[in-house]
Amino acid sequence: MRFHHPALMTAVTVAGLLTSAVAVPSSQATGTRHADPAVITTWNAIAERTIFAENATPIPASGLYFGFVSIAVYDAVVAIEGRYRPYLQQPKVRAKASTEAAAATAAYRVLSNYFPASAQNLADDYAESLDDIPDGTAKTRGQQVGATAAASLIAARLNDGRGAPITLNVTPAPGVWRPTPELLAPMAVPWLGFVRPLALKAPTQVRLPGPDPITSKAYARDFAEVKAKGALEDSTRTPAQTQTALFWNANSVAQYQASLRTEVTQRGFDIVRSARAFALLGTSTADALIGCWRSKYDYAYWRPITGIRLADTDGNRATKPDPTWSPLVATPPYPDYVSGHACVTGAASETFGRLFGARSINVDVSSTVTSTTRHFRTAAALDAETKNARIWLGLHFRQAMDDGNYLGHRVATWTARHEFLPKR
Repeated sequence: MRFHHPALMTAVTVAGLLTSAVAVPSSQATGTRHADPAVITTWNAIAERTIFAENATPIPASGLYFGFVSIAVYDAVVAIEGRYRPYLQQPKVRAKASTEAAAATAAYRVLSNYFPASAQNLADDYAESLDDIPDGTAKTRGQQVGATAAASLIAARLNDGRGAPITLNVTPAPGVWRPTPELLAPMAVPWLGFVRPLALKAPTQVRLPGPDPITSKAYARDFAEVKAKGALEDSTRTPAQTQTALFWNANSVAQYQASLRTEVTQRGFDIVRSARAFALLGTSTADALIGCWRSKYDYAYWRPITGIRLADTDGNRATKPDPTWSPLVATPPYPDYVSGHACVTGAASETFGRLFGARSINVDVSSTVTSTTRHFRTAAALDAETKNARIWLGLHFRQAMDDGNYLGHRVATWTARHEFLPKR
């Protein structure tokens, strides 16, 4: 736990400039039964709109900001309600305070800090949230608690590596990534793999075996699968497989955030459990993507479109080139190993299992691409379908899916074992 974060003194100083710190043991605070958990899902939806619709944040980097918002909200909530340990040390609340005001303020302050272009919309959202809370000292104190939690988070994330001037420069060779058709763009957000994680000790903490050598039988097997199943034309996909592939060509970070909004609402989670659920998902997603992007940077493994078109250079007699091969959808601008989608899904399915039951998660996921919703009874079913889908899209070799999914699960397991723990 981060009771002595290196940036904490700065955080407390910043918080003091924003507002006088307040504090209240949960026995004196607004009890969970009086706090409306809808504020958590409302501000998560606002975060999604702000991050994607208004600021066009690249999907891989978006996980960081969902993590930041969810952590600040969680810290604000547990500072008042108790029950769980804070992520960053918070002042004790010694008088009655509104948990709803604290949560809304924390989210508002964090989003306003990182997305100043959305300031007016966020101010309108914040005013609407406050209008639903009775005026009085409890409301004011709640705002102070939320402001302190946000300031602590913002200060703790200063100089964390976001946006660092890092590029992926590799010499094209067999097995080595290079910009893919049709955009031929450089690697997107290469700095992400060097960002200080939220829960992990380092981006490389989860060890991976690395991609198969391109001369191996395992590579030839994965090559044949994606070449046949992932082709734009003359594919061996069934119509049902094509629909599954397209379903998962949506924004996976947003898909799982939306699923969690639905689940915590339908399952009747209170404000504390709701805040913790989003903190677990947001933190796990962020760190899974950090680890994933470091793997992409370090291994710089070529994509199927490159490997299939240049198979005559790979030294593997079991692979045959097709210079005209194209995937079902355009290939994103970053290396194959490991799959970002698999990392996000592994983090989400592990988190859902810990929240809702490992043997039966029973979650619904919707897709903006196909405008349909699918139900997943188990985490294993969710993992399996998503791994197949990205191969059927023609975007990844299977090992990139398997190892990425493993990374996501390990990150979420670490997060659940080390952060957002019950008070003893």
